[in-house]
Amino acid sequence: MRSTLALALSFDRPVKLLLVNQLTINVGFYMLMPYLAGHLSGTLALPTALVGLILGIRNLSQQGMFLVGGTLADRLGCRPMIIAGCGLRTVAFLLLAVADSIPMLVVASALTGFAGALFNPAVRAYLAHEAGTRKVEAFAAFNVFAQLGVLIGPLIGLVLNGMAFKLVCLTSGLTFAALTIAQTRALPSREHPRARERRGVLLDWREVIANRPFLLFSLAMIGSYVLSFQVYLGLPLEVRRVTGGELGVTLIFVVSGLLTISGQARVTAWAARRWRPPEAIGRGLALMGLAFVPLALAAPLVGDATVPAGGIAHALLLLPVLGTAVLLSLAIMIIYPFEMATIVTVGGPHMVATYYGLYSTLAGIGVTAGNLLSGWALDLGDSTGLPSLPWLVMALIGLGCAAAVRALDRSGRLAASPEAPVAV
Repeated sequence: MRSTLALALSFDRPVKLLLVNQLTINVGFYMLMPYLAGHLSGTLALPTALVGLILGIRNLSQQGMFLVGGTLADRLGCRPMIIAGCGLRTVAFLLLAVADSIPMLVVASALTGFAGALFNPAVRAYLAHEAGTRKVEAFAAFNVFAQLGVLIGPLIGLVLNGMAFKLVCLTSGLTFAALTIAQTRALPSREHPRARERRGVLLDWREVIANRPFLLFSLAMIGSYVLSFQVYLGLPLEVRRVTGGELGVTLIFVVSGLLTISGQARVTAWAARRWRPPEAIGRGLALMGLAFVPLALAAPLVGDATVPAGGIAHALLLLPVLGTAVLLSLAIMIIYPFEMATIVTVGGPHMVATYYGLYSTLAGIGVTAGNLLSGWALDLGDSTGLPSLPWLVMALIGLGCAAAVRALDRSGRLAASPEAPVAV
């Protein structure tokens, strides 16, 4: 953690503010969202299908609007979009505290997602600009602060939710309100020259979509998001299959978060000394695929849960899952900072937020499709008596993505694009 703090302190004030900003955003978000489904199905007694619809609306309003949020950031400035997004999420979370009807819940969920679509591309574009030639290091620190928020938020939410879910909403909403005010006063304003251009938004989007290297890189990276999402889908299901309990699920998130917080800065520095960004991404993707090999090897040896919770035998059943979680975390640590920097490299610096927005939208669509594939593979493995099947599929996805990035690198498509003004 010392190396991470030293890295964060080495940046100028705007980058430091953006790191604290992301920490606070994730604390406020994750203190509420893990408990929203329970509130909807429990306190409000909504049918499961309706709960899924409301949560799906939140995800769709965020993933589907990333491109819009990025475009607005490039034209109006990243700072206004960051402030607007945090302010809108304040309204959304406070609305959730009093929402007791379907229309109100739908509106609050949609606003929550749209708020994220406003500030997420803007924060990344602002950070990329302010970091200059130190983009990889900046995004390494960014990932640590984000993960720290993911760890802290649910713990605060757990305590508050034990008293009342409304208290969770109010606390989270006030957190975003404080963040909005703080950024209005402290986040430096930057000139956004793209706002002076008179060409239409559709021309900007056509330029982005016509950027073949960017689109190919985006498609090659989709598999990494499918695999990383298994921390929320495949790994928890495997924990329940082999242990019959939930303790291992919590352990996965704790181990993954602590590894990232303690090791991200060192891993990034180690990788940067040895590999160019495309090489680091390719090796990280290969490791991401190989991370599922322990599960593929162990799955046939472990039947459905028959061991009581606790004890050495129970711990041994978790080792393959935890091994996969550790390797996945290491792979993500290798990939993420170089991936974020490469988006600027292949997209060009004059529409950074727009490129981040479209990239996030494509990743979101890919994760949705990938979840269907991984869910189908998990069901098929269970029904055919081939428990290794889904994990072998995951391994092939990772290796395939690694091969695709390597091919793009060898063809020269991941080389830097011509320089242009940056909109902040």
